[in-house]
Amino acid sequence: MPLLLTEEQSMLRDSARGLISDKAPVAHLRKLRDGRDAAGFSSELWATFAEMGFCGLLIPEQFGGSGLGCVEAGIVMEEIGRTLMPAPFLASSVLAASALSRAGSDAQKSEHLPKIAAGKLLAALAVDEGAKHRPAQIALQATRSGNGFKLSGAKALVVDGHAAGLLIVAARTAGSSGDRDGLTLFLVDPKARGLTVERTIMVDAHNAARITFDNVEVDADHVLGEVDGGGALLENVLNIGRGAVASEMVGLSEEVFGRTVTYLKDRKQFGKAIGEFQALQHRAAQLYIDIEITRAAVLKALQALDTDIEKAAAAVAVAKARAGTTATRAVQEGVQMHGGMGMTDQFDIGLFMKRARVCEELFGDANFHADQLARAKGY
Repeated sequence: MPLLLTEEQSMLRDSARGLISDKAPVAHLRKLRDGRDAAGFSSELWATFAEMGFCGLLIPEQFGGSGLGCVEAGIVMEEIGRTLMPAPFLASSVLAASALSRAGSDAQKSEHLPKIAAGKLLAALAVDEGAKHRPAQIALQATRSGNGFKLSGAKALVVDGHAAGLLIVAARTAGSSGDRDGLTLFLVDPKARGLTVERTIMVDAHNAARITFDNVEVDADHVLGEVDGGGALLENVLNIGRGAVASEMVGLSEEVFGRTVTYLKDRKQFGKAIGEFQALQHRAAQLYIDIEITRAAVLKALQALDTDIEKAAAAVAVAKARAGTTATRAVQEGVQMHGGMGMTDQFDIGLFMKRARVCEELFGDANFHADQLARAKGY
């Protein structure tokens, strides 16, 4: 399959870029951050997102969505990365929508998917429990109780979990921490008795949440998929999220590169633009090459997810690892080429560096995915 966007995908990119660059430049993030906005994102802009159909990209048409694929979701994520736009698109429209579309019952889909597509319901996926992404280490317990289950434990770094009206919670119904089997996904009301949500504003001014479960009761009809069979579903959904985050890092990297090249042309030292110095030219050229290679790897992974998600794990691991290292290099080069001012709050480059660091950790850093590849190859 050619590593190129189709005409329709290019039109989607132009539409998303026009909206996001106009309504959510980096100054938009600064305003939300400095004003200590209660939600951390613009509800008005989110409504516009929904009106343009972006919230329902991965939702089947029969439930109010567009029925498109991961490539299209990645296109929107790339544009989000260019301006650091804070929005629950990843949490609700990518992760939660994918989980419900793939494993929800007819009743669950009919109840939740149209609301997600319309931007009226925000949902979040609660997976990680520690400082690093380790889905196999899930220890939150779901024990049978009457006609359902009781959940006890805690989740950390639940992206946009503070604003969610629906939580998709990965819990252990069999086995012990470290086992890949024995996981079940549950649809949980964040207002349920015994559930506590604590908003955490991350270093990049985006939002996550810590969530604790103290014998939270969940009915059996709120199980998403099969009991004890959520491991494979969770991995597929996480791979979709990893592809989306990798796309965001491509957009972030390219924006930093563009800003840095402009600075190299404008900043003068010893009577000439610093971009004329060969050492800086070589570093900029190498960064450009890295970004283009990463773009190809990420698009390949997104296409693999749309073609056969069960066989896409290796491509996704390569894309996420590569995007993380490229984004890290892009922001480091950007800061260095801007000089000491690069890390001051006056310049936007420092904000891109912080976001790149968070994206690197989301759903597994480069070391996590290198280990995944090694294990898959039998090492």
